Amino acid sequence: MALPPILTRNLRLPVVASPLFIISHPALTLAQCKAGVIGAFPALNARPESQFDEWLAMMTEDLAAHDAANPDRPAAPFAVNQIVHTSNKRLEHDLMLCVKYKVPIVISSLGAVPEVNAAVHSYGGIVLHDVINNRHANSAIRKGADGLIAVAAGAGGHAGTLSPFALVQEIREWFDGPLLLAGAIANGGAILAAQAMGADMAYIGSPFIATDEARASDAYKQAIVDCASTDIVYSNYFTGVAGNYLKPSVKAVGLDPDNLPVADASKMDFEQAVGGAKAWKDIWGSGQGIGAIKAVEPVEALVERLKKEYDTARGRLALPAPV
Repeated sequence: MALPPILTRNLRLPVVASPLFIISHPALTLAQCKAGVIGAFPALNARPESQFDEWLAMMTEDLAAHDAANPDRPAAPFAVNQIVHTSNKRLEHDLMLCVKYKVPIVISSLGAVPEVNAAVHSYGGIVLHDVINNRHANSAIRKGADGLIAVAAGAGGHAGTLSPFALVQEIREWFDGPLLLAGAIANGGAILAAQAMGADMAYIGSPFIATDEARASDAYKQAIVDCASTDIVYSNYFTGVAGNYLKPSVKAVGLDPDNLPVADASKMDFEQAVGGAKAWKDIWGSGQGIGAIKAVEPVEALVERLKKEYDTARGRLALPAPV
């Protein structure tokens, strides 16, 4: 099945930049789009809620001006993440603004709701829903999502535990629509590997934390550069949903990352965190692929590196097989 045109428009790489809670904001998202990948941010990052309207108006105008001034290199589209969970009291308000501005791509998380999909479809937008297993994938498509984001083991923030090989394989047995893969993708070779497994695009988050445009502290950015996969802990303690976090940030608030309690998932709340430390402000989310990140750099430079690595990997695989 061919991808919807919106998912291929003006792309340099088959990449969607994942919406990073707190970190993603218009400066980062616009830089991603202008660099040639689909940029994204969570609606909840705009606070107070009136700011969401301002962000969408500003981004729409900025991208239109960029395209007019750069006809040879227009920007890629952008996406907005909507948390579809009872703790998100802003969902209806934020969704109506997505309709108002005709946000091209909506990424839904933590709940598949037909009404959300219908609202986005009303103006021609598409919905990608993130899932951690095949059962959730089936449910999302039955309820009207257009595509899936397979969040495999090793992804930053809220993540599943399944191998990307297993998760993509099971979904592709029945679904031939848009499929993105998330989980420790931090170089161009991994982007190509995601496609080789059967995904259409890579979904990349942690590398964009260590960029000039990211709304993260300097200490957080440097930790992304300095740490590696062994510095990641998987726990549901901070939000009620299991996710991957940087151990140094857990230690910094006086907790033992190797002995965290198990939280009550029924009390999940994105406005509060357990034990006084707030995820993602104090407890820093990160994926396992950060060993590939060697410096804090502009988004343009990061995308350029990924593109070179991707092209090199494609060329390497085109070589004759060894005798």
